[in-house]
Amino acid sequence: MDQVFAQIRSDLSSNDGLRQAQALLAALQYSAAGKDISSLSRIACEEIIASPASAVCKKLAFDLIRSTRLTADQWEIVCRGVKNDFDFQDSDVTAAAVSIVAAIPSWRLGKLIIDCSKEISNCLVDNNPNLRYNIVETLGCLLARDDVVTLCESNVTLLERVSTWWKQIGQSMLDASDAVAKVAFEGVGRLFTEFSTKRLSRLAGDKLIPSEASLAIRSAWVSAMCRFVWEKRDFLMARSLILPVENFRATVSPLVFAVKAVTTGMVEEMQAITGQQGSPRSPLEERDFVNAERILGVSDLVSHLVPFLSSLDPALVFEVGINLLSLADVPGGKPEWASAPIMALLNLWDRQEFRAGRESIVRAVVKNLQLLDLHMQVALFKRLLVMVRNLRVDADRMHALACICRTALCVDLFSKESVRRGQKPLPGTDVTSLFEDPMTKEDLANVSSNSLFREELVACLVESCFQLSLPLPRVKSTGSESRVIGALAYGTGNEVMNWTQSALEVVEVCRPCVKWNCEGRLYAMDCYLKLLVRLCHIYETRAGVKKSKDGASPEQILAETRLQALQRQLVKDLSEVSTVRLRARIIWALAEHFDLEGLDPLLADDPDDPLNIMVEHIHTVLFNVDNATTAATNRLQDVQAILVCSQHLGSRNVRAAQLLTKELEEFRASNLADSVNKHQCRLILQVFKHITKYTDAKWVGVGAPTGDYPFTHHKLSVEYFDASAAQDRKLEDLVHTAVQELWRPAPSELALLTNKNVDVTLLRPPPNCVCLSGSSDPCYVEAYHLTDPSERRLTLHLKVINMTEQELKRVDVRVGLVGALHFMDAQPQAVRQLQNLISQVSIMSSVTVGVSRFERCGLGVQLLYYPQYGVQVSANGDDGEGMEEDEKGMHVGRHRKSFVPEYGEPVVLRCQTYWVPLIELLVPHKCSPVEFFRIWPSLPAIMEYTGAYTYEVGELKLGATSEGGIPSFLTGLKTLANKPFHRVCAHILQTVAGFQLCYAAKSWYGDFLGMVIFGASEVSGDLGEETNTVICKFVLRASSSSLLEEIRGSLQDWLDNLTDGSVRVVSDEEMEAASLSKVKRALELLTMPKIVVTPPPPEPDSDDDELVPGMKPPKEPSTLSINLTADEIEQKALQSAVLQQWETFRAQYSVP
Repeated sequence: MDQVFAQIRSDLSSNDGLRQAQALLAALQYSAAGKDISSLSRIACEEIIASPASAVCKKLAFDLIRSTRLTADQWEIVCRGVKNDFDFQDSDVTAAAVSIVAAIPSWRLGKLIIDCSKEISNCLVDNNPNLRYNIVETLGCLLARDDVVTLCESNVTLLERVSTWWKQIGQSMLDASDAVAKVAFEGVGRLFTEFSTKRLSRLAGDKLIPSEASLAIRSAWVSAMCRFVWEKRDFLMARSLILPVENFRATVSPLVFAVKAVTTGMVEEMQAITGQQGSPRSPLEERDFVNAERILGVSDLVSHLVPFLSSLDPALVFEVGINLLSLADVPGGKPEWASAPIMALLNLWDRQEFRAGRESIVRAVVKNLQLLDLHMQVALFKRLLVMVRNLRVDADRMHALACICRTALCVDLFSKESVRRGQKPLPGTDVTSLFEDPMTKEDLANVSSNSLFREELVACLVESCFQLSLPLPRVKSTGSESRVIGALAYGTGNEVMNWTQSALEVVEVCRPCVKWNCEGRLYAMDCYLKLLVRLCHIYETRAGVKKSKDGASPEQILAETRLQALQRQLVKDLSEVSTVRLRARIIWALAEHFDLEGLDPLLADDPDDPLNIMVEHIHTVLFNVDNATTAATNRLQDVQAILVCSQHLGSRNVRAAQLLTKELEEFRASNLADSVNKHQCRLILQVFKHITKYTDAKWVGVGAPTGDYPFTHHKLSVEYFDASAAQDRKLEDLVHTAVQELWRPAPSELALLTNKNVDVTLLRPPPNCVCLSGSSDPCYVEAYHLTDPSERRLTLHLKVINMTEQELKRVDVRVGLVGALHFMDAQPQAVRQLQNLISQVSIMSSVTVGVSRFERCGLGVQLLYYPQYGVQVSANGDDGEGMEEDEKGMHVGRHRKSFVPEYGEPVVLRCQTYWVPLIELLVPHKCSPVEFFRIWPSLPAIMEYTGAYTYEVGELKLGATSEGGIPSFLTGLKTLANKPFHRVCAHILQTVAGFQLCYAAKSWYGDFLGMVIFGASEVSGDLGEETNTVICKFVLRASSSSLLEEIRGSLQDWLDNLTDGSVRVVSDEEMEAASLSKVKRALELLTMPKIVVTPPPPEPDSDDDELVPGMKPPKEPSTLSINLTADEIEQKALQSAVLQQWETFRAQYSVP
């Protein structure tokens, strides 16, 4: 291989263009085969790129350097060659040089653009279409990048030139060359895509700042381009029609984005971000004209795109369909604008060549389903359910199901309200139409089906019903969401409880789910029973069906009658329930809300009587010992629920009390009842006895119905870990996430930035800088980092300052990696070359690395500067002395390429390693306290350690708080509020200075980490010097042991990063020594002789000026008694402290 590379070097050094091209092709073949060709990159840069060569050789050389790694010196040679090629006579050579500009690193890109800005502008108006094509393609890829935007922040000249180039790219969309127009459309589309998909806060270091410069710069470019496209839309549409069909797809997205931005007013929002003043407020007639013009412009664009829905190219149909759907929800949009693209997208479903885009098709259709008219929505329900069933990705399937369920509820509410207002009912608009598909109906009725789709459908539908019961969100802007909210407001505008009509149909059609055998999974059935309990509580079914004379409406009477019938049917279904655990939950859902007074007393001995059936199944649950595992885990909860249900039933009905008395006495006497169950049965039996003896005193055992269903995962305090519970938690998370994102979406960062009332809690403090250099080093280096958890990478920003009085010609910054880090380009190290460092002037440099796993990692920084940089000598050792001028000229001519810059010996500055804190690899995980304590016992990895911190003596006062409003004894943990942990709950006892804090987080890779901190303050004194110390017990549990192993490896560093150095680790030996010292001191106090102070005798009063001598008023008793023991004094002090805190609390929260 060395001989082959030597031959390639020889061919590259020749002046024969054919040999050079062949050598470059051979090198590319070796590169494609996986060979390391980095040894050929330097000679390719010097002999081809930096020297005159043909356009073909230039292109091949640029392809070669793209496939290998270049050093900073080689990139300098490339930039010098590109600058020379801009002035080359052959425009094809210039075109080849232009194509490499996008591959130049960011640290060298800004200087090259500034130096060659005039040449770049000339290339955009050159007569050669090939050159125009290359420069437009390069700038379209380059100018939309984040690094260019960042460069424009600090360079006004560069910003002006880039803005001018964007205008020229926009004008190139009307270029006479089809290829140039196509790449211009692609560049504009790339600019719009970067703006719409960019996480806007990343450029600001994960904090939202309304005046962010980079966002303002990008907004200015986008708004100007949208204005240009809107003004030239007719010309651009005409230009796109004469493009080849394969190029038409590139023109769709820019036109649609710009037209929609102008129509919806997003351009004005971007101008507000930029700081520009929007258009002044015009009169009403002029505004109406503007709105009409906008609607007409959208209609023209729709008419322009609709014919391409019948194209034979699936990619073109998909692109046009997706963009037309985004136009259908603009102000003034029509349902016809959505129906045509939806039908075209659905026709792509069966095409074999477009199977990979099925998820995108379904997501686009269900997202815009509400834009269609009612007839078409109803017609698509069945087909969409079949399509959603076949989606492979769980998140996509859940999102599609949530969209379908929401749309079905909207249609149902809208049609019911229309009928209530006198319109003709539309068949198939009720929510039960979702289950008219034969496959779905069969799954619903089948008991032992293995399909998970039916559980997902029922859970999504029920959770959507619960969303209807909540207040509708306020939507100010127009669009698809506003149409959904409008339909829901129309359907629930007559009465607040109109949503219960649709929910009642849901619980009726989903009743067969209680018979399912889902291998232990209960989440779908729990959702169903929770909705049933909510409806029964709202309509008060325990009191029977209301009458018209009581003020009940016909709808209410009908709903209560249907609920009563549904309850009786569920009682009959108890014998067919496949899961034993579900029987206790069904009995709970019925016991509190069943109308016992409405039972026929003549059927008391009938086995089909509902009360007899419930008592029979109560006996079955109490004496169920079929499965040892179930008896060991779930039986405790089931028995407790059944006992509470027995009290609900027996305290409301005498016959029920008599039947349940026998069952409870039998259960109490059996070996299946523990001591707690026996005491509970005794209490319930006493209540039954009292009610039976005093029939008018039923209120003793009857409580008001709560409407609570404590069996869902959000209610259970403990859930034993098994396979079915894990699947239930997974399904619950998927359903809740999809429903929440659809019904209550989080505000976008663009909306937060345009809102003037930005919550200050959204702003994160700027990162802390760490000094990496020594105090006497010639270069001062400090660093900070910004993280991107979604991309699992971080960026290290370095600031280098020349502390000497001389100018440093060249400084190399080398960055190496420690731990689970990797560079984006898979290089072993990063080298940044800084030139011309002026004294006391800072230069910024950054490097982005990826993080592979949760591990303690760092970045090693090393600086090399060359004091003798810039001296040139001959490579063969001859410096040219002793030669005549002509000989020197001939010598220089022959050895033109042998003179190289002499760097000299570099001075190496080894900086300290920049360690990335482990907490930076975590993100807050929001969860409720109940959910946190449900997950806590099932976490397999556990770790405990002790920490301590001190605070000032003067702060040890009752109710004393620091500046942040937190108790003074929590000052050492106040920095946890700014760390990536979600504070789940806190229990603080100020009287004894004790606390318990619970936090939850997740790693970037999905591992859960829970942290509970127990703490108490201790006051100790020695020779009058008191110190207040808080002893903290940290308990960490994680889903993976690797997390805790990394934390245990650097425990003090973890605490320093967690508390900013406030808490130190206390070892077990220190704790034992402290305990022994306390015991020793206590023993010393006990062995000390007690000094009894005899009070002096009272002196006789000589000042007796009373009228009657010796008759003075008695003195009031004193609260200070010297005869009190130490325990009594401590008890009184604690009582006074509690009373003082109570008075403070009452004064703070008292209602005036």
